[in-house]
Amino acid sequence: MKKPVLLVAILALIATGLVILRNYSLDLDSVRAHLDALQTWRQSNAWTLFALFFLAYVTVTALSLPVALWMTLGAGALFGFWQGLLLASFASAIGASLAFLAARYLLRNWVRAKLGERAATIDTGLKRDGAFYLFTLRLIPIVPFFAINLIMGLSPMRVTTFWLVSQAGMLAGTAVYVNAGTQLAQIDSLSEIVSPALLLSFALLGIFPWIARMFVNILRRRKAYARWKRPAGFDRNLIVIGAGAAGLVSSYIAAATKAKVTLVESGKMGGDCLNYGCVPSKALIKSAKLAHRMHQADHYGLEPVTPQIPFAKVIGRVHRVIANIAPHDSVERYTELGVEVIRGHAKIIDPWTVEITQGDGGRRRLTSRAIIIATGAEPFVPPLPGIEDVGYLTSDTLWEVLRDRPEAPRRLVVLGGGPIGCELAQSFARLGSQVTQVEMASRIMLREDEEVSELVKASLERDGVNLLTNHKAVACGTSDEGKWIEVEHAGETRRIAFDDIIVAVGRKPRLTGFGLEELGIKAERVVETNDYLETLFPNILAAGDVAGPYQFTHVAGHQAWFASVNALFGWIRRFKVDYRVVPWATFTDPEVARVGLSEAEAREKGIAYEVTRYDIGDLDRAIADGAAHGFVKVLTRPGKDRILGVTITGEHAGDLIAEFVLAMKHGLGLNKILGTIHIYPTLAEANKYAAGEWRRAHVNPRLLALLEKIHDWRRK
Repeated sequence: MKKPVLLVAILALIATGLVILRNYSLDLDSVRAHLDALQTWRQSNAWTLFALFFLAYVTVTALSLPVALWMTLGAGALFGFWQGLLLASFASAIGASLAFLAARYLLRNWVRAKLGERAATIDTGLKRDGAFYLFTLRLIPIVPFFAINLIMGLSPMRVTTFWLVSQAGMLAGTAVYVNAGTQLAQIDSLSEIVSPALLLSFALLGIFPWIARMFVNILRRRKAYARWKRPAGFDRNLIVIGAGAAGLVSSYIAAATKAKVTLVESGKMGGDCLNYGCVPSKALIKSAKLAHRMHQADHYGLEPVTPQIPFAKVIGRVHRVIANIAPHDSVERYTELGVEVIRGHAKIIDPWTVEITQGDGGRRRLTSRAIIIATGAEPFVPPLPGIEDVGYLTSDTLWEVLRDRPEAPRRLVVLGGGPIGCELAQSFARLGSQVTQVEMASRIMLREDEEVSELVKASLERDGVNLLTNHKAVACGTSDEGKWIEVEHAGETRRIAFDDIIVAVGRKPRLTGFGLEELGIKAERVVETNDYLETLFPNILAAGDVAGPYQFTHVAGHQAWFASVNALFGWIRRFKVDYRVVPWATFTDPEVARVGLSEAEAREKGIAYEVTRYDIGDLDRAIADGAAHGFVKVLTRPGKDRILGVTITGEHAGDLIAEFVLAMKHGLGLNKILGTIHIYPTLAEANKYAAGEWRRAHVNPRLLALLEKIHDWRRK
């Protein structure tokens, strides 16, 4: 109760101050009269008056009472320019700091809870540029003094920073008014002080830091480009390095806007997603799911069948699926679209020049006004002793290595409990492998809520996966009995024999060999970019896995729009990349899809939320399909239908999440979803029923009681 009581007390003080001020005429004549009386008292009580005036000034500014201007004039009239400036400058900064602290203590948590995830984005910007914004606003006296104090109190800015910047920023304006106070007897109207010319001067003074900042950025850019000679002209408008999702979309947009664009790819067109990741894994998952359904045929009123699994044909189908989709990403298609496609390895020689080493060893140099780095990522292989000796597989290599195998690996170890590891472990188990999955953490799928991890874990174990969490891989090796991996658990180690091992512990961006080091572009975990996806050199941008922070194909395509538009049209207008609503899915059985906050993340960030849950087991279509499992879990603001995050587990969760993605993107609440017609019987009705659960939980019981009485009355 401390905060509400304090807030009421402060509001009461402000109201009291405003009432008192109503009884006083605030014009030049009355101010002169009061000051004349104080001047007489000052002759024998100079320091007492100075201290009392100082405390009064601090109080007025702390309570945001609208008399600060008169107090500043009075300081100049009573104490002269230098003493008045000293008093007004420090008193106003201290009073502002008190208002700042009050706003932080009383309102910050409440405002942050209202803003949700947007608060973190705002905090990041204010941590970086808050002092600059504050200084700029303090230079412009027409910006309400109290509003600045309150708004900055909601920010993460340190109070010492706020005080120092306020002290410096208000000094010029304070000096003008203190000086006017020293001439108060000669002033006939406030317009002589606050003239349009003066206000314009202050406005220009406020704009000056922005101009200075722009100038500094220009100098910084010039410094970055200083050691390079800019070409007189350019061969291309855009060169894109990498033909994965980000590179293909960037090239497409450039060609569609009639820019001259070259796409360079050293490997396969389509990148990781088409050739090694999304497409082949989903093809394998489908075959594995069908084999599982055959085992479970009695669940559908049919005789169960043990499927014959010619593994080479399964992998052959995977490659056919790749081949069928490949024309969408082919050289021919993009050439028809107007993209010049060059097969070879690209290296950036200077900020405008790319050297391409082609397959025959020949080299070609092209200049371009802009360059986009879209080199993707590759599997990370931990430095595990002996890992190189056992012939490990990754999500990139297993499709070729296993291509001609007549059977699935008999004993398979999957190292890693993330989405890729879980998808592959379940699929190979359903295709006949004895799978052991090793995860160092306490549970699989750490990015999801614990109940989701448990649900997927139970499904994997039903399919025969031997799931070992809290097990750390120590070493690999070979012996007369074959290959083995040694794992540590609770201080004890043991060896697990295997025929094949898939390393699926994450992916790392491809950063080396493209000239980034020589240019001085920072690239540690990812290529360092700003909000516009620009690197150290504004004409060199990065998109996709190589840029982070998400390693999803759909995010790579999303980034590609911003990268290509900024690269081609940034001289007119640039766009900050938008990560506000990012969905993803793991295609295990059951599928897991999420957008926005999970419950665990909301708790960690201290964000207030409500949980609404709908059990898909109650859905008619799910029951009819034999898929009556999973749930829809929606996080909303307490008492509000605004969506903070959604997790769906079950059949086609990755498809069902799209409705919530759209709703979050455009600020639509659960009431809008409830009011939308959904086809019966479909799985999509689960979204509407989840919204209905929220509505049912928020019906006003008093209103229901009143309606009951009205219905009773109407029956009489």
